[in-house]
Amino acid sequence: MLFMEVMHMLVLITYDVNTEDAAGRTRLRKIAKECVNYGQRVQCSVFECLLDAAQCRLLQARLCAIMDPKKDSLRFYYLGNHYERKIEHFGCSAAYRPEDPLII
Repeated sequence: MLFMEVMHMLVLITYDVNTEDAAGRTRLRKIAKECVNYGQRVQCSVFECLLDAAQCRLLQARLCAIMDPKKDSLRFYYLGNHYERKIEHFGCSAAYRPEDPLII
C-alpha cells in the first residue's frame, strides 16, 4: 500500500455577516460554528485553519451555502505551509501553533 503525505496549508478565514435581523444572527452563529470545526478563532470573526485542499474546498462550500451573498462577505487568505514566517503577533492573546495538539 502506498501512502502519500497530505499537505496542509494555513488558511485565514474572515467573515462579515449582516446581523440586522434574526436570519443574519442565525447565519453568523452557523458560520462561526463551521469555522470552529476546522480551526482556531483568533479574533471575533477571524479563524486560522490548518487544512488540506479537500478540506478547504469543503469548508468553502459549507460557508458559501450558509452566507447571503447580497448581505454577507467571506474572505479566504492562503498563507501556505510555511506560514510561520508570515505571521507576527502583538498583544494580549497567547500565541498557539495550529499543528500542536489541542487539549480540551
